[in-house]
Amino acid sequence: MRWQGRRQSTNVEDRRGASARRPGLAVGGCGTLVVVLMISWLTGVNPLELLQLVGGGERGGPVAVDSSPGLPEAAGGTPEEEERARFVAVVLADTEETWTRILAEHGQQYPPPKLVLFRDAVDSACGFHSAAVGPFYCPIDAKLYVDLAFFDDLGRRFGAPGDFAQAYVIAHEVGHHLQNALGINQQVQQRQQRARSQEDANELSVRLELQADCFAGVWGNRAHGDRQLLEPGDVEEGLAAAAAIGDDRLQHASTGRVVPESWTHGSSEMRARWLRRGLEGGDIEACDTFATDRL
Repeated sequence: MRWQGRRQSTNVEDRRGASARRPGLAVGGCGTLVVVLMISWLTGVNPLELLQLVGGGERGGPVAVDSSPGLPEAAGGTPEEEERARFVAVVLADTEETWTRILAEHGQQYPPPKLVLFRDAVDSACGFHSAAVGPFYCPIDAKLYVDLAFFDDLGRRFGAPGDFAQAYVIAHEVGHHLQNALGINQQVQQRQQRARSQEDANELSVRLELQADCFAGVWGNRAHGDRQLLEPGDVEEGLAAAAAIGDDRLQHASTGRVVPESWTHGSSEMRARWLRRGLEGGDIEACDTFATDRL
């Protein structure tokens, strides 16, 4: 990706120097955190439920931190981490430009989200989260939460290295923010409450996640068309990342079995296909995963 020297978003809240530890939420060290990461963020199990089951803790109130804009070097940050923080801020800024223009074409305004950088654990309006849950979006406070260490796992553990693979993760969470801003998320929640079975509710979750993948692809398409952001190999990096976190691949790796009715994010093939659809078309109208029988 051609990201160096580009504008960084001012909608970044850097909490990497803040402590967000809560009594009772120590969940057994790095090994347990990795297990929660695998199960929660990538397979759709509620991370709060997992953390409560493993740690037996209670959620606390918000942590007071200095949330002034900008990206001064965080305490203890390595040069590699600081470069990654700048990269995330550039990607966020590019999504702001892209979605502001696209929604304006449809006569709507884009309310940009905040992105919170943290280490180890963080309090959000959606509750206390360990870094084990991976990057997440909280619709209540309209913020994305990212522990930069996750990107090391993305490359080493999930076999999806590269800057566009990392950008895809951010763009996917921004896609959830777009769904929230457009009211899609609320509509899905209402339909899930009326679902006849857990399997039906899971299918709605899959459609929501695949649409966020497609929105990430739309961003990549428009960012490259408008600002020549992508380099050769970037698309392949993004598709590899989408495939790496498919429910079928993760289930087979962890249990040796694949249970489609329990999926909440979609198979590797589905995720890569919808990301590619957005990348190739650059049109949000092509991302209506709720109006198709073939996911």
